[in-house]
Formats: sequence, C-alpha cells, structure tokens
Amino acid sequence: MAQIKDEKAYRVALQRIDELLPLVNDSTPVTDKNYIELDMLSDLVEEYETIHYPILPPSLVDIIKLRMYEMGLSRKKLSEMLNLSKSTISEILLGKREPTLKTAREISRKLNIDASVVLGV
Repeated sequence: MAQIKDEKAYRVALQRIDELLPLVNDSTPVTDKNYIELDMLSDLVEEYETIHYPILPPSLVDIIKLRMYEMGLSRKKLSEMLNLSKSTISEILLGKREPTLKTAREISRKLNIDASVVLGV
C-alpha cells in the first residue's frame, strides 16, 4: 500500500478501518487478510496523523490546571498553597507571566509535577 497523500484518502482509510474493526479481534490469526489490511491501514493512518495532526505536549498552564482539577483546588486555594497573590496566580494561569524559579520549585513540590516539566527542560 502507498502512503496516504491527502485528506480524502485519509478519510477513506478511516472508513475502511471502521469496517474492518468488527471483523478482527484478539483471536484473529495474523495471517487473516482482514487482520493484515487493518494492520497496514492503521500504520498508514498513524503516519499521516503524525504529520498532519500532531499531538503537542501540554503547556505548563494546562498541566497546572489539570492538577488543580485533580486536587479540587480553586485559584484562591492555589494562591494560598503557593503563597502567591491571586493576581500572580491569574497571570501565570493566563500565560502572561512565567513562574519564578522559587515559584516553579513550589509548583513542582506542592502540586507533585516533575521539575523538568515545570522548568520546561
């Protein structure tokens, strides 16, 4: 099979994958024609998606917001936890301000976010 070169071919491949999925399961032999076709199409779609629909790593702001959600923290609680003003927290969460090294250390420690993520390393 050739590489998927455009959006139309990509959509056709996705449709064919949807047709093949009910025909293949964990007990399907790897020599089955449907299994082989599904495997090949999946690889081609993955390659196309990697180029045309890349998944970028989350930003520090996204990670902080996720951790706030997981921990049930409001901005006010976060500002208290990090000993920062509410306006500083807002600026960080809006992407208008980068955390200082001291604040980054506290974010890492108190929100249990790996330091390399917080520091962007």
